[in-house]
Amino acid sequence: MSIAEIKKSARGAAAKRRAEAHAALKDEAGLALAARGLPDGLADRRGIVSGFIPYKSEITTLPLMAALLRLGWRTALPVVIAPDTPLVFRAWSPGDRLEPGVWDIPVPLATAPEVLPDLLLVPGLSFDRRGFRLGYGGGFYDRTLAKLRAVKPVTAIGVAYHAQIVDEVVRDAFDAPLDYVMTEQETIACG
Repeated sequence: MSIAEIKKSARGAAAKRRAEAHAALKDEAGLALAARGLPDGLADRRGIVSGFIPYKSEITTLPLMAALLRLGWRTALPVVIAPDTPLVFRAWSPGDRLEPGVWDIPVPLATAPEVLPDLLLVPGLSFDRRGFRLGYGGGFYDRTLAKLRAVKPVTAIGVAYHAQIVDEVVRDAFDAPLDYVMTEQETIACG
């Protein structure tokens, strides 16, 4: 079985675990992330943080982004432009208007300025403690992290329900590792 086939098989089980966690914790998990805040060493930094609008059963980053905005961070959201390309980031603050993007995921208006984030909050289906993630298979965050890290230091934090943590995520050579994974229960320094 190829790595692509193994990943495809793992996505179904991971989506089920995430959906179950979402059903039980959706109202409290995002608030727990915001209450804990960023990992030590990042909490006093300022810059641009990109979160995401939850898709399907993803954990919400909106309370954390609102808390970071109050601390002086600027906030942004990712935008899918085309298949097989890195994401673009547009400035956005909670309360700003959104429009439907690819897969009807809400994105900032096309007139919002593009920005280069310093910190990315990254969604996924499953994560391991080494910082690898299983996404939907489009490679958007892997391409994006490679592009951003070539021009500036960027911290990537996987954001998930604790039930999404697995022993090992199957990975390819191009899968970009994350620096941390945050769940409603803990923050994991990866490496």
